[in-house]
Amino acid sequence: MNAIANFDGAEILNTFVSLAVAIVLGTAIGAERQYRQRTAGLRTNALVALGASAFVDLGMRLMGNQGATQVLAYVASGVGFLGAGVIIKEGMNIRGLNTAATIWCSAVMGAFAGADRPAEAVLLTAFILAGNTFLRPLVHWIERAPIDESATEAVYEVRVAGSEARRDSIRDQMIERLEAAAYPIQDIAEHEREDDVEIIATLATSSVTSEQLDAVVESLAALDGVSHATWSSHTSD
Repeated sequence: MNAIANFDGAEILNTFVSLAVAIVLGTAIGAERQYRQRTAGLRTNALVALGASAFVDLGMRLMGNQGATQVLAYVASGVGFLGAGVIIKEGMNIRGLNTAATIWCSAVMGAFAGADRPAEAVLLTAFILAGNTFLRPLVHWIERAPIDESATEAVYEVRVAGSEARRDSIRDQMIERLEAAAYPIQDIAEHEREDDVEIIATLATSSVTSEQLDAVVESLAALDGVSHATWSSHTSD
């Protein structure tokens, strides 16, 4: 009998509008993903938006705005797990992050629809489609742009291997010549090996002039007791 008592034509119509807005806009978002042959396409985004809308609408029907707020927290965490399922790691490459983010946005759009905010749902859909469509040429342009080494944040290390007996002298000369070239040292470490010792200086700067650092390393390689000197770089975390 409760089903009959809870029957409310106006509320049912309101729910219908919320679900219809969610699935139509979710379909629009998913169509773009389907066109680009992504792992989560049209049906996935449409159903995510529809489910989020239904959860929020049910929360509002039962407990008003407080119920919708509580449901939103679970929708956000639940969709996070769903989005993780479309992320694929292939060797050193990771695919699917953009698709996972799109699913998350679809859920937010559905939540807007379920909360009786269709205008906001439409606005968010427009931004999602714009982000996935119009930002693509910008991404391609950035990826094809030549890398400016002077603007790239990196960690630079100078390594000098030499005799154990000349350890102190080599380290002092290393510090002196790097600082004279305006490359202050952030950290310095020593690794003892079978026949010699390797001194590793991590530079405080995040950019260098290759020719200048080459000259410093060549001068260090010419020091008495030095068997090898080189420098390297890797991107910072």
